[in-house]
Amino acid sequence: MNQTPRPRETASGAVAWPPLSRTGRAFAHTPGAPGPGHPHRSDGRPPHTPRGARFPGPPGRPGTSPPVPGRPAAVLSLCAVVFALLTWQLVARGPLRRLDERLGVRLHDGAGLPHPLAEFFSDLGNTAVAVPVLALCAAAVTWWVRRDAGHVAWWPALTSLVAILVVPALVLPLKEIFDRPGQPSAEGLGYYPSGHTATATVAYGVALLLLFAGPLTPHRRGVRRALAATWLLLVLCVSYGLVRQGYHWPLDVVASWCLGGAVLQVVAVVLVRVRERPRTRVRDDAAGQPPERRAGEPEGGDVA
Repeated sequence: MNQTPRPRETASGAVAWPPLSRTGRAFAHTPGAPGPGHPHRSDGRPPHTPRGARFPGPPGRPGTSPPVPGRPAAVLSLCAVVFALLTWQLVARGPLRRLDERLGVRLHDGAGLPHPLAEFFSDLGNTAVAVPVLALCAAAVTWWVRRDAGHVAWWPALTSLVAILVVPALVLPLKEIFDRPGQPSAEGLGYYPSGHTATATVAYGVALLLLFAGPLTPHRRGVRRALAATWLLLVLCVSYGLVRQGYHWPLDVVASWCLGGAVLQVVAVVLVRVRERPRTRVRDDAAGQPPERRAGEPEGGDVA
């Protein structure tokens, strides 16, 4: 014979009834091992709580996708501070500029890579070489998005176009303002900062970021690291070739690294926002769907 549970009286005088046992009810457990503490529903149905609709971050990283909040401002601030320091030393003819000029002459006249090879490296910073590579990567990412999502995405082409147009908008006014002479073997003025270095940094860097936001998912870390190392090596080779051939001083290329790094950081933030939009839509759609019911189960989900 079933016994009716008797109420318990708490210290405050309130009456607390024991919880009623219901069959077929799904209980939420704390995260842990399977069984008690398993994060999924006990009856095998998919979770319908907000926690179940969350999407984890990349493996080995927090739930938020990189760059994490605060990092973009830090990178932009670092680029601005370094560029301001280099510019101050250039204008004030400080010790860093004197060291820069001695190092530039030594790299140009001393032993190093053969000049034909250095010339080849410096040509990699030409717009006739870097821009087609960027356009090819943008076209590949556009094709990949259309194949997987079934629609044409314009953000790869727009991102590439805006980023490559920002380079002359930043570099040309600075060249006119500072009007720095080149190495003894160069002619004319306006060598600070280096346009070839900025073009190579931004064009190849944006191509890399487009691939990261497109077909190269976070699970292919080996490929991502190899491409990132290739981009870094390309920028260093272009910079070395420009100094080796006497086209620029070392400070010219370092200043362009700062400008290119700032542009790439902004592009990375934009691409992260674009990439998160489909995930946000999926989360919203999943949160708006009604709970699924098994065959024969009444509409409340509970069985008395």
